[in-house]
Amino acid sequence: MKTNFKINSLFTVSLLFVLIQSVIAQKSPFFKQGEDLKPLEMKWKLIKNMSDEFNGKAVDEGKWQISGQGWIGRAPGLFQAENIMVSDGSLKITTKLLPEPVVKQNKTFTHGGGYVGSRNAMTYGYYECEMKANKTFMSSTFWLINERKDSQGCQKRTIELDIQECVGQIVNKEEWMKNFDEKMNSNTHSRDIPEGCDYKKGSVKSSGNIGTKVYDDFHVYGVWWKSKDEILFFLDGKFVSQVKPVADFDMEMYLRMVVETYDWNKAPEDGGMKGTIEDRTTTYNWVRSWKLVN
Repeated sequence: MKTNFKINSLFTVSLLFVLIQSVIAQKSPFFKQGEDLKPLEMKWKLIKNMSDEFNGKAVDEGKWQISGQGWIGRAPGLFQAENIMVSDGSLKITTKLLPEPVVKQNKTFTHGGGYVGSRNAMTYGYYECEMKANKTFMSSTFWLINERKDSQGCQKRTIELDIQECVGQIVNKEEWMKNFDEKMNSNTHSRDIPEGCDYKKGSVKSSGNIGTKVYDDFHVYGVWWKSKDEILFFLDGKFVSQVKPVADFDMEMYLRMVVETYDWNKAPEDGGMKGTIEDRTTTYNWVRSWKLVN
């Protein structure tokens, strides 16, 4: 009886320790010591409807939409909800070669990917995820974008904030793609400007060096969308760079976790899907969104 009591006690203490660590971990974004650049008089507040620890048995479709929200994917990569699952405390999006080509919207799709988009949006804050990329030519991404239909007049434009966009297999041999699979590739985009409006069109990039392949391990990718013209990128809790978008980033944006194909990194001749399920899967351990409050 003493032995059982001791085991049970140790189990209880261990469980409490894990729970306490989990709570502590969620009091602020993941920063290395001295890297949290917020004002001292303010604190971070977790925005629960745009955060997820993925501890359930299925995607929380109250928070996340998994059928593309009208976007079926960039050919030849088709978004399929069947490629998305939650298991072992993680969100997983698995790539695959389709048994037969599928024609949709006059485009031919040969590969399957996945789309997970937040149902809620917000403006300035800190957004982060812990992600391990897949090993294929298809992407592993974490980003934000607005919905043009939500706006009117000159605000009916597109702003996009790419926190991490990477691939596991580089097919494009252009110089700018060199080491693309070992970096945090970030970007700010301004496009779809209504005629007669003053907003500029263009992109401003940022890059953080990981040093190993994006699929070798999990990494924390973060961005502090500080204001309409201040975007700060963080890699594994360390500040990488600050950029100023070419146009005001002052509209609500939605989170996206997407595995897709790019026209600048085309499928290899063998289809690029020879690896195991694990090799073909992008895994997100968690995603968290924060706002600064007094």
